[in-house]
Amino acid sequence: MATSEHSDAATIEAINEMIRTAFPGSRNYCHELGRDYAVSRLEASDGDLRPGGFISGPTQFGAADAALWFATFVGLGRMEPMALTSELSIRFLRPAIGSVLYARADVDIVTRRSVVGTVRLWCDDEVDRPTATAQGTYAIPLPR
Repeated sequence: MATSEHSDAATIEAINEMIRTAFPGSRNYCHELGRDYAVSRLEASDGDLRPGGFISGPTQFGAADAALWFATFVGLGRMEPMALTSELSIRFLRPAIGSVLYARADVDIVTRRSVVGTVRLWCDDEVDRPTATAQGTYAIPLPR
């Protein structure tokens, strides 16, 4: 997605800058944006790992939530920092073993008040070996 001069445009650079300034503790960054999807990327640290070297469920849940938030911006065509998770459910499919966790959120539908999406997670370059799948909804704030 090309960088836009419009301050509300959802670009990788704009999203990551917002995360750096508004959420300095977050390690989930926007990795890729497409027409109806977004991909988050997280470099796993020791604090993310369970015994055996598995990336923890809460870490995967957070990555899924971040990817869906980024996809919400794509679905809306603008950044909306106050979009809030309305619901998110996750199903763990296999242990997440790797050093980089990716989550791809595909926008299923955009309505006046919400964005619904499906998320697929994997580690490193094993895109065909999902570790989890999630589905969720982001609530869109009313215009001011």
